[in-house]
Amino acid sequence: MKNSAKHYSPTPQPKNGIAGVPRERERLAPAELSQSDLDETDEIDDLGGDESGAASPAGAMPVQQDMMPLSLEVDSAAHGERLDKLLARHFNEFSRSRIQQWIEDGAVRVDGEPRRAKDSVQMGQRIDIQPQAAPDAQAFTAEDVPLDVVFEDAALVVINKPAGLVVHPAAGNWGGTALNGLLHRYPAAASLPRAGIVHRLDKETSGLMVVARTLTAQTDLVRQLQARTVKRTYLALVWGTTPERGTIDAPIARDPRERTRMAIVYTNSGKPSRTHFRTLGTVPLGRSKVSFVECKLETGRTHQIRVHFESIGHPLLGDPVYHKATQRGQRQAIRVPLPVPFTRQALHAYKLGLVHPVTGRKISWEAPPPDDLQALIDALDFEGHAGADDGDEEDWNASNYDADGLYIGGTDDDEDDEDDDDDEEEGEGDGDGRR
Repeated sequence: MKNSAKHYSPTPQPKNGIAGVPRERERLAPAELSQSDLDETDEIDDLGGDESGAASPAGAMPVQQDMMPLSLEVDSAAHGERLDKLLARHFNEFSRSRIQQWIEDGAVRVDGEPRRAKDSVQMGQRIDIQPQAAPDAQAFTAEDVPLDVVFEDAALVVINKPAGLVVHPAAGNWGGTALNGLLHRYPAAASLPRAGIVHRLDKETSGLMVVARTLTAQTDLVRQLQARTVKRTYLALVWGTTPERGTIDAPIARDPRERTRMAIVYTNSGKPSRTHFRTLGTVPLGRSKVSFVECKLETGRTHQIRVHFESIGHPLLGDPVYHKATQRGQRQAIRVPLPVPFTRQALHAYKLGLVHPVTGRKISWEAPPPDDLQALIDALDFEGHAGADDGDEEDWNASNYDADGLYIGGTDDDEDDEDDDDDEEEGEGDGDGRR
């Protein structure tokens, strides 16, 4: 069954430029950054979320506490019971999974010897436990994580995040994150919610992001994000032939069937999301095409560009999560090998603009694509194919759109359509709240 993609329209982009901060924002006196400000801001949705999608607290940093050794002598009532079950029953302040991890790590000894979680205990045996701090207890500690600082002053810092660096600690990535690096470089950031982070990039997405260095600046930047005066421009490579320009307008929320993914959700949980794009070039690759697109975010939902382009049948190259073919002609494209090795989503935040929270001046930065993405762009040779005749395509074309610019779909007589349902996803979450 085909996705009608009625949330897509090839409408013109908004005018370029950075709008000024609304007057009432300019008159704001320094104020506390409220939890509601954090919760309602698009760009900090799901920061620190675990694999179930639950968000971690935005305020005070966790503090590691000394954990005292514990001991237990097995009585007659516990004779023959599994080790992990006995400990979970006696020490119910700890979860069974935490206790099982301690057993696996050798922090639990029975008569001085390590045992397995499923081993039975015998009456009279002594069990000694040295509790270990949970991995998240180390999440908000300073670490010497290298940061590519593009700009810094007393109010804010702009970094060029490499692919592979997680922005905020979350399940699976409790250390080695950008937040840990910020705490090392700027110790005063420990007093700020999320160490001053106001928006994030996915783990495998590279590019520019801004971080506040004071509470006043963080409050101002969060409100600029809410007012949509922070301008972010991305470069992406997607499968298929995209129109010259367009807008994807579709609500995004967590996928109700798979919590590590986001999805287009037309219920109350779906948050309004809008992506404007223009096509910079299209080249042939195998039986399909690859398009080079520039995207401008009007909103900033989690995985927004990746979800939006997958939803209209143009998933990003290398995306391990949102690669499922949804439209005619895309299945062959995903099977085509890339001209150079590339193992992440082809997405880079190359331009960032905002109003400086202290001076009130508009300021912007640019960062060229990193080496791996630039190598892929060069290998695809967009310049060499500029102006070439596109010829017959198996991808989308103008005949698939109605008079209002809405996608109405192609025919159903493609010989490969019957196999579309077999193209199952095997990707993982990002480890950045999803991990």
